[in-house]
Amino acid sequence: MRSPMIGVFEPGSDSARVYRALVSHPGTSPAQLAELAGLAEPRVRRALAELGRVDMVTRSGETWDAQRPDVVATSVLRGFDAWRSTVRETEEELMSLFRFARTRDSRSLNVEVLDSPAETFAVYEQLQDAVRDQVRGIDRPPYYWDEAELARQEQRQLEQMAAGIAYRTIYQESKRDSPLRSASMMRTIASGEKARILREPPVKLTITDDQAAILALDPPPGAEGSLVVLLVHPSGFLDTLIRIFESLWRLAVPADVVDADQELSAGDREILSLMASGATDDAISRRLGMSRRTVVRRAARLLERLGASTRFQAGVQAAHRGWL
Repeated sequence: MRSPMIGVFEPGSDSARVYRALVSHPGTSPAQLAELAGLAEPRVRRALAELGRVDMVTRSGETWDAQRPDVVATSVLRGFDAWRSTVRETEEELMSLFRFARTRDSRSLNVEVLDSPAETFAVYEQLQDAVRDQVRGIDRPPYYWDEAELARQEQRQLEQMAAGIAYRTIYQESKRDSPLRSASMMRTIASGEKARILREPPVKLTITDDQAAILALDPPPGAEGSLVVLLVHPSGFLDTLIRIFESLWRLAVPADVVDADQELSAGDREILSLMASGATDDAISRRLGMSRRTVVRRAARLLERLGASTRFQAGVQAAHRGWL
């Protein structure tokens, strides 16, 4: 679930109903809050505990009071500033891709149109033969490889990684992915592929070194099922695709085969919740009764585990995993 600090601004959530009741009726007991909020008392107590962990409510004996709404809103908006900045940066790059992909004169972009799946597979093989350093990809439906071709491409990737070629792939989050596709993804990740998950990646893309890219475009309305693929040679267009990939990589959630299913400890969950709410190391230390040094060490470990560069990003990714 979301951080309770965000939840108070979502009408209908338990956090919002309890917080609103406290704003209107300070110094109220859980039993009274249950009647005011229209919730069972156990749900009220759970909401109070969550809100208390991020200092949105205070307790005095058996009664509770609310933190000032303007203070709460300021903390939430401060956290969203970093997220908005990243979204705007990616929006600009995606718009560059949008304009480039719809330019009629592909020759000015150093682009070739690949007319068929057979031609696409042949070019993909040539690029794989030529790669020397790394392959970056965005993997999303629709898929055009059959079971045999999928197995062959997986084996090719495993051999390339064994030879020292680095693979980084952004996968689309999907609960309807085929078992064969999912199993193949897990095997390549376990063998050394660095992978991240994004809910809705905008394109299907493979970039070999910084020398070429295969870009599969969504067909126009009415042409569903047709394959529209571009081979992009060194150019400003290719540079744009590389920047888009790197921006999406920073936004995506790491897909870690080893601990993808591991839950956080209660202590780490509290630290992460406070981090996401904008609490400082000193505030977390006081709140949880830990030394500041311990908080800094555990916070750094959580950032690394989530592949996040900022604390708010860590909170977003943890919520995406269902850890908050």
